[in-house]
Amino acid sequence: MWDRIREKNLHTWLDGWIGQRLARLAARRYEGTRHLIFALCDHHEPLWGGADDATGLARVRTWHDRYPPLADRFRDADGRTPQHTFFFPGEEYRPGFFDALDDLVRRGYGEVELHLHHDDSTRDRTRDDILRYLETYAARGHFSRQPSGRIRYAFIHGNWALANGRPDGRRCGVDDELPLLFDTGCYADFTFPSAPDITQPRRVNELYWPVGDLRRKRSYEQGERARVGKTYRDRILMIEGPLALARRPGTVSVRIESAALTAKDPATPARIRTWVAQDIHVAGRPEWVFVKVHTHGAPEQHAASLLGPGGLALHEHLTSNYNDGVRWILHYVTAREMFNIAMAAMEYHQGDPNAWRDYLLPPPPLRAA
Repeated sequence: MWDRIREKNLHTWLDGWIGQRLARLAARRYEGTRHLIFALCDHHEPLWGGADDATGLARVRTWHDRYPPLADRFRDADGRTPQHTFFFPGEEYRPGFFDALDDLVRRGYGEVELHLHHDDSTRDRTRDDILRYLETYAARGHFSRQPSGRIRYAFIHGNWALANGRPDGRRCGVDDELPLLFDTGCYADFTFPSAPDITQPRRVNELYWPVGDLRRKRSYEQGERARVGKTYRDRILMIEGPLALARRPGTVSVRIESAALTAKDPATPARIRTWVAQDIHVAGRPEWVFVKVHTHGAPEQHAASLLGPGGLALHEHLTSNYNDGVRWILHYVTAREMFNIAMAAMEYHQGDPNAWRDYLLPPPPLRAA
């Protein structure tokens, strides 16, 4: 049994999940109408698997051509279509790829944020790479801006290895990555959950602020849960998606539910119920429930599912079961909007979260035009 636990890296997070579930079961249940704040974050890698540029361009164009007809079939309580956040790897940037993504953002189907793979890097090299990619994307109208003009962006680390989180030190190399991200304008990290990868932190199913010495390796392990009445302005917010052990339908066996959408593991009613049941919220604002799922949407097999039966099943269930206006009210959001709503909750705002989509960080210029 211990070998099996180690093989799946359950030892990195299972005790944290059990403790959290027990605490939330003991907490007073919220009885009123709840708001489901739903974001789909895509590690969008057109060159995945060593593809050439022509294949990468075809993959991006598939999303450009097929996502709007899918999204236009569904609306949340605010009249918004499903929102897709393309976390695009800087090292895969090609102008032609962004011609298609620019159009999707301009038409209101989502936003672009930063994804980055790096191995055996240094702080200076990583900083230079990030600033170069930010400048390139921003020149096309992506990323939010503060009144001062400072670029603000969300981040997902390639291969899950945030803050040099692998024991072998591979696929990163920068222990103090969290302060580096903040210094370059990052407002929130959306990397986790990463289970069953070894990088998965003990903290699960939370929005939280990293605390302690943020220069150390895996500094995301120590954190302070986001709560009403407390915010930080000197560090990034960690926004986690659902992570759980869940029973496989029709069996007595269990699976790791890490909120990853794939061709072989698309959304199902049972999976969606598990995501919602993790009850991710800002402490003190239980009526706003945050569900962030992720995918690698560019490869053909995953795109076929997300833009076809898998995507239809996901949004049909969300709009049919979490948008009745009595038990649940559904809000499709981008990563930026999810952060804004979380910050509004921490700063005492309540009611309809739709009012706070642009609370601190406005839409990117491309979308606001």
